[in-house]
Amino acid sequence: MRIGMILDKTFPPDPRVENEAISLINNGHEVFLFCLKYSNEKNSEIIKGIQVKRYTSNKLIYKLSALVYTFPFYTSILSKKIKNFLHTNKIEVIHIHDIQIAEAVFKANKRLNLKIVVDLHENRPEIMKFYPHLQKFPGKFLISSSKWKKKEEEFVKKAEAVIVVTNESKSEIHKRIHKQLENIVVVPNTVHKNYSKNAIIQKGIIEKYKNYFVLLYLGDTGLRRGLQTAIKSISVLKNTIHNIKLVIVGSNSSDTILKRLVKDLDIEKFVDFEGWKEETLFPSYIKASSICISPLHRNLHHDTTYANKLFQYMSFGKPLVVSDAIAQKNCSIEAKSGLVHKAENSNDFTEKVLELYTNKNLQTTLGTNGKLFIKNKFHWEKTSKELLNLYTNLSK
Repeated sequence: MRIGMILDKTFPPDPRVENEAISLINNGHEVFLFCLKYSNEKNSEIIKGIQVKRYTSNKLIYKLSALVYTFPFYTSILSKKIKNFLHTNKIEVIHIHDIQIAEAVFKANKRLNLKIVVDLHENRPEIMKFYPHLQKFPGKFLISSSKWKKKEEEFVKKAEAVIVVTNESKSEIHKRIHKQLENIVVVPNTVHKNYSKNAIIQKGIIEKYKNYFVLLYLGDTGLRRGLQTAIKSISVLKNTIHNIKLVIVGSNSSDTILKRLVKDLDIEKFVDFEGWKEETLFPSYIKASSICISPLHRNLHHDTTYANKLFQYMSFGKPLVVSDAIAQKNCSIEAKSGLVHKAENSNDFTEKVLELYTNKNLQTTLGTNGKLFIKNKFHWEKTSKELLNLYTNLSK
C-alpha cells in the first residue's frame, strides 16, 4: 500500500513519524512523507526507506498555522500543496500526524475520497490552554482551544481510524466523541528493545556525577512539567542526602522562573540546569542517575499521554518517582517500576525520594522491574504491531 504521511513540520527529526514509517516499510508498505522546508533542503530524498517530499514554506505560513482554526489562510495554502503530493505520488491511504494540518488534508482529499488515519500525538486542544502566548494578548483573543477541540472531534468522526498514545486517551475519545473502540488504535511512543544496549555512553557525564545521588529530569521544562515540586523538595532533601543533585536536561522559556526559585531557596549547588542536549546524550545522563523523575501536573493532557522519558528511564533499569497523572501512574504501577507522589505536592515527593534513598533493595527491584517491562512487553517492536494490524485491515 502507498501510504502518504502528512507532517506540517520539517523532517528529520521526528522520532514518532520515523518509527511508524520504518515499521510500515518493513511490513511491505511504501511510505511517502509530506513535510515542509524553510531553507535549501532537498525537495525529495529517501531517508531510511522513507520517501521524503518537501514543500516550501516560510515564516508567514508558519505564523498562520497557529491561527488555522481562526482564519482559513493556512488551510487554503497547504491544501494545494497536499493535493499535489497526493496526486504526484499516487497515494492510496493518508496518515495525518496531528490536527494542525488536518483540515487542509480533508480539503485536498475531497474528490479523491481516500481513507484517512488521524494520528493524535497529544491532546492538542487541552495542552494549548497552557501555552504562554495564549494566556495574553493577542493570542488569548485570536486562538480558541475550544474551536480546536471541535475541529478535533470533527476529524476523529470523519477518519477511518484514529491512533492515540495511551489506553487512557482511547477511553477518553470513545466517551467524548463516541468513536467505535475498534477504530481507535493505541500506539505509544515506546523505545526500541535495544535502546539501552545500543546507546553510546559519554564517560565525561558519568565522571561528572559519579559522587552524587542524582535525581534526573529529561525533556521540556515548562512549568506544567512539575519541576517546581522537585526543586522545593531539594531544599529539604539536602539535609538528609548531602550529596544530592537535581540534574535538569532540557529547556523552556520559563526557565528563568525555575532558576529564580533555586536561587531564592539558596540551593544552587544542588541543582544543575544542563540546558537542551542532543537526544544521543540522554542515555549518558540516565546512566549517571540514581532516580529518574516525571513530576507532571495533573490535567486532561497529562492524564492521557505518556512522557516518553519514562521508557528511556526504565530501559536503563532506573527506579522512577512520578506524579499521579493517570497514564504515567498506571504505567508505573503496571511495570512495578517506581513510586507515585501526589502532583504538585513537594512533601509527598520528598517522602518518596527518601523511601528509595534509604532502601537500596527497593531501588534495585523497581529498576529491574522497569527494565524487564521494556524488554518483555513495552518496546517499539511489540507495541507497533497495532499500527501494522491497522494497515493490514485497511488494505483489505
